[in-house]
Amino acid sequence: MKLTILFGGASFEHEISIVSAITVKAKLSAIDLSFIFCDQDHSFYLIEPSKMKAKTFSKGEYKKMPKLSIGHGAFIQKSLLSTIEHKCTILNLIHGADGEDGTLAALLDFFSIKYIGPRVDACIFSYDKRYTKWLCEAKDIKSLKYEVVKSNEHKDIALSYPVIIKPARLGSSIGVSIVKDESELDYALDTAFEFDTTVIVEPFMQGVKEYNLAGFMANGKMYFSIVEEPQKEEFLNFEKKYMDFSRSEKVSKADLTDKLVSKLKANFEKAYKGMFEGALIRCDFFVIEGEVYLNEINPIPGSMANYLFEDFEASIELLANSLPHAKRAKVSYDYIHLISKAKGK
Repeated sequence: MKLTILFGGASFEHEISIVSAITVKAKLSAIDLSFIFCDQDHSFYLIEPSKMKAKTFSKGEYKKMPKLSIGHGAFIQKSLLSTIEHKCTILNLIHGADGEDGTLAALLDFFSIKYIGPRVDACIFSYDKRYTKWLCEAKDIKSLKYEVVKSNEHKDIALSYPVIIKPARLGSSIGVSIVKDESELDYALDTAFEFDTTVIVEPFMQGVKEYNLAGFMANGKMYFSIVEEPQKEEFLNFEKKYMDFSRSEKVSKADLTDKLVSKLKANFEKAYKGMFEGALIRCDFFVIEGEVYLNEINPIPGSMANYLFEDFEASIELLANSLPHAKRAKVSYDYIHLISKAKGK
């Protein structure tokens, strides 16, 4: 199987995407891999696999590598004497804007390029935390109470302190703060507004149990990873999550009852079905007094959550061989021909 990892993008999570791609390369060593880098100017470059190192990008060495354009069904490499079409299945590994907001999904769909990753509608409902709340309401999935605050307005918070402030359209805990009393609120909002014009405010649940579960659908069947209980202090901050993007060692399975694992999987499946087909996602859950609450959906998890799967390579191959196909309308021009015939033209 041939697979092309597409990474980079123009977002606050650009460097994290690079770290993820390097990690996934090592985890998919038995697969025929190629690599396409999207820089901050949205130019595409074909990266030599041996050059998949952080300095290739931090020092701008990638600019010496073949530049690509995109066409129907392929990325295209042109030179003075030849044109090479790189037909491939893409693994979308661009975190944040571009990769998770639907931009790349729309581009790949437009050019009929197969890809592992969330489709446009899935991106919309997972990239913006407000819309994830709406998805939970529509699919009867419990989630925490929340408020929305915009940068062009100031309003008092109705939720009781402590609360957690999150940019609505950003991951990796960037711009996230815990606010323990009203005196800390303005600073936390200003921090979050550096990254987004809209923020989500939720109650901060001290000591709550948190569990991560990844999975995907292939050939009509759901496949799940193990359930992990992440190690954290107050919350999973940027530094902790950043290290997660380079994780490759398998983690220990959480010590849970079969009943709770079944609850987690049932809620995952509710969120996934009819929305995330074609993607491997990770859902982060809270468990409060035995009830499961969806915290976040990670449509392109760090390093593809490889550390949660017993056989990550086999999982990616299975998913790649059962991707959904978008139907294209066939244009026949029959209507125009009828009009022309009626007018005698």
